[in-house]
Amino acid sequence: MGNRQTFPLAGFALAAATFAAMLLLGIDPVIAAAVGVVWVGSLLVATGRPPEEPPRVVELPIGRDSMRKLIENSHTPLLVTERNKIAVANRAARRMLGEHVIGQDARVAFRQPEAIALINEDRNGQAIVRGLVRRQDIWQINRQSVDPTRAVIELINQTAEADISRAHTDFVANASHELRTPLAAILGYVETLRESGDALDAPTAQRFLGTIEREGKRLQSLISDLMSLSRVEAEKHDLPETIIALAPLAERAARDAAGGERVSRLDIELAESPRVRGDQGQLEQVVRNLVDNALKYGAPGSEVKLVLDIAQDGMARISVIDEGEGIAPEQLPHLTRRFFRTDPGRSRASGGTGLGLAIVKHIVERHRGRLNIDSDVGKGTRVIVRLPLAPSIASDPPAATDEDAADGATEGEGDDARTASPEETSRTQSRELS
Repeated sequence: MGNRQTFPLAGFALAAATFAAMLLLGIDPVIAAAVGVVWVGSLLVATGRPPEEPPRVVELPIGRDSMRKLIENSHTPLLVTERNKIAVANRAARRMLGEHVIGQDARVAFRQPEAIALINEDRNGQAIVRGLVRRQDIWQINRQSVDPTRAVIELINQTAEADISRAHTDFVANASHELRTPLAAILGYVETLRESGDALDAPTAQRFLGTIEREGKRLQSLISDLMSLSRVEAEKHDLPETIIALAPLAERAARDAAGGERVSRLDIELAESPRVRGDQGQLEQVVRNLVDNALKYGAPGSEVKLVLDIAQDGMARISVIDEGEGIAPEQLPHLTRRFFRTDPGRSRASGGTGLGLAIVKHIVERHRGRLNIDSDVGKGTRVIVRLPLAPSIASDPPAATDEDAADGATEGEGDDARTASPEETSRTQSRELS
């Protein structure tokens, strides 16, 4: 800060009065002026201030308690090491590694060659380690020195990003394989027809053409399902706003899926007429896919039942029940994965693409609903879709029926008074884990 002066108005006035008095008394004007100059100069000197010293910035050492308070509530696991021993661990790190890590050597706590190398080299940097908490997880360890003896270690979970990348790679590989199979068949038969010419008898040629047509339709279905899945995933965060009457939609879509002779196997029971917010085309696709699957994989000639009602939790419920061979418990969590088939040969023979339930899952998620699958080997499968009712009619849920109670117990929702056995839990597992 520079010199700061306050104008001495009173002093100047007194100097001026003295100068005037000296002139009136007949004193030489030069002497009077000299006295005035000296007076004014002394006033200016007296009112001046020396420059202030700049404030000193004193860096206080950061104590262990200060660092603990600073990082304690961070959602990211953070550790502070002193000479490679863990001195401070925030709540997230203690929950992840255990309370015992405080005071432990960081190299012992991590037990990963990459992390140990980073710590031993006493450098700032990062390392990627696997299986730090669970066998398949992936963590990025970032180390930053604070002073010559202390460092902060940050743990970032990258498992989700790796899973997404792996799922994308698997999807591309599976899609390429599924597309190549019908294309190879089509090209092979076309080449045979071209090379054989008139030497090929009519029945054989017709059989080849039938195969080409079948594989072409399969390719068309696959591309259509891939496009549907892509559209649904792109819109999954947009909640539909259109109010739709579910009963006529479900009946129409079920009959369309059955078509021709299979309609006789359908048993449609519309116990309620709920209205929901939804995308009409996508909800029809849900019903078509479920009914088509039930008709394809149910026992030949057996009945497929479609039930529309309101569940105990006050949501619209669509149930599709078949009397097929059922699905093994270990396969239930994978049913909604893209291209997953419980019986690949049978699925391809029936024209399945392996994307039907994946599309259903994403449509149900977009409508903020729930998808549950319950199956008994040798008895059949029951697929249940729940959708929130439109707000205008969402009222108190109806009284529970015996079917509701059984359904609630099967799906593990609101059944605190009942504990399922391990076998039953496995059999009724209904969450998709892709």
